[in-house]
Amino acid sequence: MYASEAAPGQQTLADPPIRVMVVDDSAVVRGLVSRWIEEEPGLEVVARHANGKLAVEDVMRSVPDIVLLDIEMPVMDGLEALPLLLRARPGMRVLMVSTLTKRNAEISFKALALGALDYVPKPDSNREITIELDFHREVIQKIKALGPAGTRPGRGEGSHFAAAGARSETSQELPAFRRRLFSLVPPRVIAIGSSTGGPQALGSLLGLLSPSLPRVAVLVAQHMPPMFTTVLAERLARVTGRDAREGTDGERLRPGVVYVAPGDHHMTVTRPEAPCLHIGREPPVHFCRPAVDPLFASVAATFGPAALGIVLTGMGHDGAAGAFAIAEAGGSVIAQDEASSVVWGMPGAAAAGACAAVLPPAEIAESVAKLIKGERP
Repeated sequence: MYASEAAPGQQTLADPPIRVMVVDDSAVVRGLVSRWIEEEPGLEVVARHANGKLAVEDVMRSVPDIVLLDIEMPVMDGLEALPLLLRARPGMRVLMVSTLTKRNAEISFKALALGALDYVPKPDSNREITIELDFHREVIQKIKALGPAGTRPGRGEGSHFAAAGARSETSQELPAFRRRLFSLVPPRVIAIGSSTGGPQALGSLLGLLSPSLPRVAVLVAQHMPPMFTTVLAERLARVTGRDAREGTDGERLRPGVVYVAPGDHHMTVTRPEAPCLHIGREPPVHFCRPAVDPLFASVAATFGPAALGIVLTGMGHDGAAGAFAIAEAGGSVIAQDEASSVVWGMPGAAAAGACAAVLPPAEIAESVAKLIKGERP
């Protein structure tokens, strides 16, 4: 592959290696994760530290591109170290590493507000870490996605739930031969898929959309583990002032409610005559559970032209097939634009043939509000 042909997030022979600092109080974790990184072409470990204070003192010497930052550490924990690291080296990408507790989920969301770009859920014990393939895969995938080839400095900084701001001059128009028309039918449901960077984009989008939400049900599939989706729903409730909660199996959809797919469960819609949620542990899709494609496909089958799909920032291509299903059923699909995305994998894949528009969150909110009122954007 020539350098000019590299896909987003992929390195080429011309790219320097992604420099990684590993910060964790467990020597086992530091050693194991460092070995995984060193085994990957294009990645290199430049420093390993047992606490945040040592990392802050060393960051200007080791100049990492990515920091894997544990939350719970002695001397200086990850949340205290994070702003000091970013102040010392602005534009550096920080990936939080935390165990699956509600407390750590809440801390991870605070870290995103302080400038971390994403997080990786860590198994509870060192033994589990050594055998947990998902943890290994996710660490490597996210380092590559957030490295210099996959994103640019400054992405994801600022308030976790800040509004997207004024109309962007970088909004992307799809070529005419790929652009689809918006449905003439006002949406009865909004299905949203997101991953890396998604919590920030979701908060911005739904906060702006709050006045329009009483007319539609909102379904969210965010790639997140248990506990994290609980905290996400709580935060969306605060930012929207609406009823936002994890979906429950058999629950009937109601307008004005935001339903978040629970971690480690898929969420789909059944019974077109009286749409209800199905929450289940069917096999992962694209290594994800919840996944976007099953949600979108069920929404397309249930609501047809009254379905609206939105694909926000995230790595991979989950949601692309489901977006196509919504478009083929006569519904509308909007993708987040590349300039405002932390990683443009998911929205970029959906944009290839399924979308009516590619926009930043503020402009997505404007378009959706018009669609709900029966107007054309």
